[in-house]
Amino acid sequence: MSKKVLVVDDEQSIVTLLQYNLQQAGFEVITANDGEEGMNKAVNERPDLMILDLMLPKLDGIEVCKQLRQKKVMTPILMLTAKDDEFDKVLGLELGADDYMTKPFSPREVVARVKAILRRTQFQNEQEKKEENIEKMVIGNLEILPEHYEAYFNRERLELTPKEFELLLYLAKHKGRVLTRDQLLSAVWNYDFAGDTRIVDVHISHLREKIEKNTKKPLYIKTIRGLGYKLEEPKIDE
Repeated sequence: MSKKVLVVDDEQSIVTLLQYNLQQAGFEVITANDGEEGMNKAVNERPDLMILDLMLPKLDGIEVCKQLRQKKVMTPILMLTAKDDEFDKVLGLELGADDYMTKPFSPREVVARVKAILRRTQFQNEQEKKEENIEKMVIGNLEILPEHYEAYFNRERLELTPKEFELLLYLAKHKGRVLTRDQLLSAVWNYDFAGDTRIVDVHISHLREKIEKNTKKPLYIKTIRGLGYKLEEPKIDE
C-alpha cells in the first residue's frame, strides 16, 4: 500500500511539481492551497507525511504546525520556506516540524527527504511499540509517563511542549549516557541538517528551569563539556 503525502502550498506550480515527482516515486498525493484546508485534510485524511509551506493564506505554516501538534496529530511535517531565516527554522522545528527545506529546491531532494523522514518515523514507531510496556519512569523526584505524554516533578505536573517532553523522555531512556547535541537533534527532531544545534540548548534550558532548583548547578541534566548532555539520578550529597 502506497504512502499518502499531503502537499500544502499556495503556489500551484510548486504543488504540480511536487505532486508529479512524488507520484512518480510511488506516493499517493493529496493537496491543499491554504493553511486552513491543509489543517483540515491533515486531521481528517491522516496522511503519512505533510509537506507544508511556511507562508500560506488563512493560516501560515507555523500556526498549522502548532495547532496540529496541540490536537496531538503527530503526522511528520517537512516545512518549506522561501526565507533562509534562522528564526523561522528554529521556531518551525520547535513547534513540531520534522525537517525543513528552503526554496528553490530540487524535487529529487524533496522526494529523498520524504523517504528519509518516513523511514525514521517507521523505526521510531517500531521502537515505541517495544517500549509500550514501560508505564512509568522514575528518576529522583522526576516521574515520566510515556503512554500519557505526561511528566511530574515533586508530584506536580510539568507543563511541557511536545518537543520538551520528547527530549526529556529520550534523555530518560538513555539515563547515564552522554548524548551529543547532534544525536539529540536527530533523535528528537528527526533533523539531519548539520550545524544548527542551538535549538537543543534552548530546550535543555527550558527543561532545567522546570526541574532544577538551581539551573547553574543542575542535579538532573548535566552538561558534559565538549560532548553534550546527560540525565542522571541526583546525588544526595549534592
